[in-house]
Amino acid sequence: MAREGEEALAAFVALHGAALRASRVPTQYWECLSRKLRGEIFDAGDYFGVMQVEELDEEEEVDEEMEEEFKKKPNPGNGPCFKVIVTNENGLQASNPNSVFLIDHAWTYRAEHARHQLRHVPGLLHRMANLMGIPFHGEVPDEGSIEQVLQEMWKYSQTYQLSQGTAEEKVPVWYIMDEFGSRIQHSDQPSFVAAPLFYVPQQIAYTVLWPLRDLETGDEVTRDYAYGEMDCLIRKCVLLPWVPTEVLDVSCFTPEPPDEHYQAILAENKEKLPVVINPPVYAKDKVFKVFTDIQQVLNNLTHPRFVFTDNEGEADILYNFSHFKDYRKLSEERPEVMVNQFPCENLLTVKDCLASIARRAGGPDGPRWLPRTFNLQTELPQFISCFQQRDRRGEDNHWICKPWNLARSLDTHITNNLNSIIRHRESSPKVVCKYIEEPVLFEREDVGPVKFDVRYVVLLRSVRPLWLYSYDVFWLRFSNRAFSLDDLDDYEKHFTVMNYAPGVTLKQVHCEDFIPLFEKQYPEYPWTTVQASIFKAFAELFQVATSKPAPLGICDYPSSRAIYAIDLMLKWDTSRDGKRIMQPQILEVNFNPDCDRACKYHPTFFNDVFSTLFLDETDNCHVTRIV
Repeated sequence: MAREGEEALAAFVALHGAALRASRVPTQYWECLSRKLRGEIFDAGDYFGVMQVEELDEEEEVDEEMEEEFKKKPNPGNGPCFKVIVTNENGLQASNPNSVFLIDHAWTYRAEHARHQLRHVPGLLHRMANLMGIPFHGEVPDEGSIEQVLQEMWKYSQTYQLSQGTAEEKVPVWYIMDEFGSRIQHSDQPSFVAAPLFYVPQQIAYTVLWPLRDLETGDEVTRDYAYGEMDCLIRKCVLLPWVPTEVLDVSCFTPEPPDEHYQAILAENKEKLPVVINPPVYAKDKVFKVFTDIQQVLNNLTHPRFVFTDNEGEADILYNFSHFKDYRKLSEERPEVMVNQFPCENLLTVKDCLASIARRAGGPDGPRWLPRTFNLQTELPQFISCFQQRDRRGEDNHWICKPWNLARSLDTHITNNLNSIIRHRESSPKVVCKYIEEPVLFEREDVGPVKFDVRYVVLLRSVRPLWLYSYDVFWLRFSNRAFSLDDLDDYEKHFTVMNYAPGVTLKQVHCEDFIPLFEKQYPEYPWTTVQASIFKAFAELFQVATSKPAPLGICDYPSSRAIYAIDLMLKWDTSRDGKRIMQPQILEVNFNPDCDRACKYHPTFFNDVFSTLFLDETDNCHVTRIV
């Protein structure tokens, strides 16, 4: 029997040891935790009880210390105040290896599915409303109650993320603990720690609860809602959903980060910068051997000056899908080999870096061609101050939360709920950008005026001198529902990426057809003028991205070339002389973009790209020099 227990524990640790260490669950509890998970033992009720705390009557005389203690309680929700206490007559000893407990989860959801589940999962809305102290009468879900739960749930929700699986499966999962777990209050000196654990055999997540010290009967069970955060100002901001406060004394000013910030990014990316090399010179009639793992290139590059090779060692051009890291070795051993990437190009393609370097063009608020952006990991107080100041001035306060480094609108959320934005910071590194509340719309005959975005493919030939081209064809994406500043979780109203969503209509219009339609709708705004402002924004972006030496800017490596896809929208703005203008808004810059549509409708696409980047021949190529 003992042997079986040891084997079960070893198997448990093999599967969950890394997660337990990351959550700092003491090893003394692992054996009991393994046993409770296998047996689905929920024995917290033998040790704890939930108490309703009577609200202080204004007429009652209470001492100041008791009143202050009551005010500190950040009990979530609007309803009665609860707390959890130790009820076991022997108390609880932290040294006891059995002093670890499982908490079940009442609701597990992804943020984009929350409204749908509240509408359609039987009993869910009723349970959540009761848990959050929201009045709910009747059996049929009503939109008012659903909206209240969606607003309040950020005071109760916790999050975890799967480390394996598809990009969709790695999108953060949110959950609300059962009535027992949700009643555990915050304290800056907590008596317990709670952490999620995904139990692999059952494919279910639980919360693990363990004590930090010995407790006696009647002692309160508390946890730190900002566990691990030591900075006083950041703690104040993180706790704002439960302890409302203003941080208006904090400046919204967000200067560009110091040089050390970029050095740290370089080290974290494990990228090795190249040594200085002379620009390679090639024979005018040279046929280049291309090594690539990109099927679109293999299928569509037919230019006679390029041939494919399976031998990476003999290639003249490395055209890889994955990120190249060791430029130093390449520059030392094979400086004449060209590569389809630039060292430190993540300064463009990762959203927090893009916002940082853009401040070189527009100051602390950023340039006019980039939505106001805050890095939630490093600029949370500045963002909250900005949000609260805008709120006081009655300005629009819709924002969009985006992961630093995910595409296709995954884990991207639009909200005017400050608590939601603060909590989303916990799930994965994110930026928050001002949502474009007045976008230029496109009239679709079938649905009305919708949002649209534009994708340009740009070709970076060199950094010094800066040579930048745009492919002459651009691509359009449209929302499927008429735009309005409501129903913020309606994907087909607020997003344009439809080609990855199953069962969703994908509206396609070729740029040659789009331009006359656009000019018919907006006769005072010829597309040539609009595109000139777009190219001006691109030029400014690449000028600031290459204005400083690596790792503060894109590295000047003569053997590098690259293509990027820039996604943008147009918004209504006012020029300095008071005219109403269409202002380009750069949304993101994509590394190694999907060129399937480009190849499908423009078979010479990769011939044009390779001629421009690797042969310096642009005659008869569908490209325009921007810089």
